Amino acid sequence: MPLDIDRIRSQFPSLFVRDDGTPRVYFDNPGGTQVPRQVIDRTSEYFTRWNANSGGPFRTSTETDRVLEDAHRSMADLLGASSPDEIVFGQNMTSLTFAMSRTLGSRFRPGDRILVTRMDHDANVAPWLLLARDLGLEVDWLPFSTKTFRYETELLDDLVGERTVLAAVNHASNALGTINDVASIARHVHAVGGLVYVDSVQYVPHGVTDVRALDCDFLVCSAYKFFGPHQGILWGREELLGNLPAYKVRPASDDLPHRHETGTLSHEGMAGTAGAVDYLAWIGSEMAGAKGQGRRAAVVAAMAALAGYERILCRRLIDGLVRIPGLRIHGITDPDQVSDRVPTVVFDVEGHAASDLNRSLAREGIFAWDGNYYALEVMRTLGFEGQGGLLRIGLAHYNTAEEVDRLLDTLTRIVRG
Repeated sequence: MPLDIDRIRSQFPSLFVRDDGTPRVYFDNPGGTQVPRQVIDRTSEYFTRWNANSGGPFRTSTETDRVLEDAHRSMADLLGASSPDEIVFGQNMTSLTFAMSRTLGSRFRPGDRILVTRMDHDANVAPWLLLARDLGLEVDWLPFSTKTFRYETELLDDLVGERTVLAAVNHASNALGTINDVASIARHVHAVGGLVYVDSVQYVPHGVTDVRALDCDFLVCSAYKFFGPHQGILWGREELLGNLPAYKVRPASDDLPHRHETGTLSHEGMAGTAGAVDYLAWIGSEMAGAKGQGRRAAVVAAMAALAGYERILCRRLIDGLVRIPGLRIHGITDPDQVSDRVPTVVFDVEGHAASDLNRSLAREGIFAWDGNYYALEVMRTLGFEGQGGLLRIGLAHYNTAEEVDRLLDTLTRIVRG
């Protein structure tokens, strides 16, 4: 069943905004996606009808409880969790990771080792480096190859040992676009009794996420990267979350998942997050053959179909970029391996600063990012940290071939002066 991209795009009001008559092209998606009508409606409905604190006997409070419960169930369906009790909401992925690093630190002792990677967003690096500093832990680094743009997993036998207590790894790179074999890394780490903490912020918007198949222990993502509001979500194994100490105020519930959800949550954000999952389930039900099969099945069908569409767009983008003189892509470019990456492409152009190129694109109504996008270790490895970083084009399923061609034509014109 083919995707109706025009019908999909009609769900996003922002896609039809024009600036001085020029239509916008949103290629800044790795930094934050646009939101569909379902998210806007859910958020508006919450503020209009149910705005209250939770736990009271009156109507707005009981409806708020229902909204929050639905948000937990929605995310359990999106991530393939065993229970909504495994879903923890927070301000954002970074805040959740800092909080969980403190919680997990209660299990670690001086001399224990933590594995971090050179490919991750700093939100899955800095919290662990700071924890190591505070507790006297040792830090090991998993590098990536600048030729294959994949982890050098052959080093895991040397890097992972009996003192390894945790590996913080990347599901998909917010710079290189590489999709990593998390399950294989998890096997290495679990073999020595360590835990696996996965940054899936960039993967969740582009593929089927199944935490049980990944065999990780924790996974974090951000709703504003998968067409929702600014909201962070953590999944953790129920038995781990239940046994870990919770840094919370004394009157707060000890039940899961609330013991790890500090203070009053963003109720409107959680309502909007459920709306984002509803939107994906709508695609699965209406366009991907999963009508009447339940929300998890609909979401899985949707993400599989959207990933197939995005791979076509990504091939078109890469094929066009490699034809531009002086342009060099840093990431997987083999068309036969496009399924091993998300549609996020970074590159430099000889003789052109990334920031200058980006400002020129912005003047043409094409939105992108330049710099390091907090992928600090990636830029250090590639030699672009302190040099202005790279230009990043990030596709989403609401983008079109015509938009890709517009970018390629505009970039070619800019490069040629």
